[in-house]
Amino acid sequence: MLRLIGRLFLLGSLLGALGEWLEIEFPTVRFPFTLSREIGFLHFDLEGGGVFPWFGWLVTILFLVLGFFTERMFVKGFSFTPITLRRIERFKSIKRGYYSLIVIFVLATVASLDHLLVGHEALFVKYDGNWHWPAFSRATEKGKVFGLQGDDGESPPNYRDLQRQFAGREGDDWVMMPLLPYAPTGDTITAVSTKLKVSQDGFAKVGGQPFSGLAAKVYELTQPERMHLRFRFRDGRKDGPVDGWDEKRNRIYGADYSKGKLVVGSESWNGKGELKTFLDQNSSGLRQVHFPPSPPTFEDGQTHILGTSSKGYDVLAYLFGGLQVNFKAALVYIPLVYALGISIGLLMGFFGGAFDLIIQRLIEILSNIPFLFVVMIASTAIPEGLKETAGLWIIIAILLLFGWMGMTYLMRTAALKEKARDYIAASRVIGASTPRILFRHLLPNSIAIIVTLVPFSISSLVLALTSLDYLGFGLPAKYATWGQLLRDGLDNLSSPWLVTSAFLVLVGLLILITFVGEAVREAFDPKKFSYYR
Repeated sequence: MLRLIGRLFLLGSLLGALGEWLEIEFPTVRFPFTLSREIGFLHFDLEGGGVFPWFGWLVTILFLVLGFFTERMFVKGFSFTPITLRRIERFKSIKRGYYSLIVIFVLATVASLDHLLVGHEALFVKYDGNWHWPAFSRATEKGKVFGLQGDDGESPPNYRDLQRQFAGREGDDWVMMPLLPYAPTGDTITAVSTKLKVSQDGFAKVGGQPFSGLAAKVYELTQPERMHLRFRFRDGRKDGPVDGWDEKRNRIYGADYSKGKLVVGSESWNGKGELKTFLDQNSSGLRQVHFPPSPPTFEDGQTHILGTSSKGYDVLAYLFGGLQVNFKAALVYIPLVYALGISIGLLMGFFGGAFDLIIQRLIEILSNIPFLFVVMIASTAIPEGLKETAGLWIIIAILLLFGWMGMTYLMRTAALKEKARDYIAASRVIGASTPRILFRHLLPNSIAIIVTLVPFSISSLVLALTSLDYLGFGLPAKYATWGQLLRDGLDNLSSPWLVTSAFLVLVGLLILITFVGEAVREAFDPKKFSYYR
């Protein structure tokens, strides 16, 4: 298993380096280079407008070295100690924790697919005999490359519309979109529509009940905001004003209905041609048009399984983006906070004295600083441009500032206990250095503390990020976060799919992590493998 992880590090590092060299945007492994180009001090500006992402290359080299050493360290024939093997078997026997860990690995794998699975850019486009890979290309291609004219030709194309255009005409041009062809953010769905059941006498129903509200005939089902005629219904009958627009969205018709019948003399017309021609124009049947937030839809090329948010984002794609943010934050935060907390805690317990007292006073000072106030100050003091590019890392830095202290006291206690044992004295006698004693002898004998706390630290991180986003002091709008979706849902209680979706995925992930944490804690419980005489 560990050798497999080492090989994944090697493969990811090589793919990332190759993608940067050839300007190919591979999923997930492009992240260090993307971050390096977005944040000014993480890259060098070159002559001619180019940049050298030194941070991206540094991270890639570090992962390459880590993968190499992991592969070499756990060579074939390596085996864990008997007590470790018994702990692993004990963990596997706790089915809810073991299966929860498998589910989390599956979720991590799905999240790592990135824009291969969820995104608004086409994976492949075949046009006029040429192949294009917009999702993998760093350069943004304009619509004129695919035969679009006017303003559409000078801007990036809407690949969903392009796919429908290619599918509706003869030829071998085609577009392959991701499984979910919507980006988590920045991809607004203006409106969606659902079909109304209308009887021959004009009586409209929704879910078996008489329909009351606005319904419209639209020019294109994929663009329901482009209405032809819009009617008001009361108790299933047309009752109220009617508006009509031409294909350029100019209002050219008006009328009134009462109890399903047209009010005589109420019609107004200022369009070109005959009114009858306009009214008989080919358009859709009556549909209920939903503007954001819109409910789940499954018809006519408008598949939004969980609906859209108040900003018009597809909720399922938004939840996917939030899952990615949580995994990215955990992969950065957990190693840093544990490296800092473990190192300082071991030093406090091993050396004691003045060093121990100074660090304890520092921890007491930091513990009395209100965390939320620090976040609020940072949220208002940091420039907007920096928050847009490095918002996630600023929040992680603040969480890191306050998160290392709890681990420190645990490791200090473990070091105080272990340094009095004979094997530490023997290590000193044979001349072992302090770092070797700390990280080669003390740390392995305290590993149970670390392993059992990791799942609960991850759940605390997810809750912290969600809470800050819900309060409005978290990540900027370009990030998809579950806290913002929760807040959106509570601001729009008439759209229950918003808060329900966010609540279920948040609680589901926390339950999975908690099950893993409880199973690890029980598997590493020393009482399970200790005998007292």
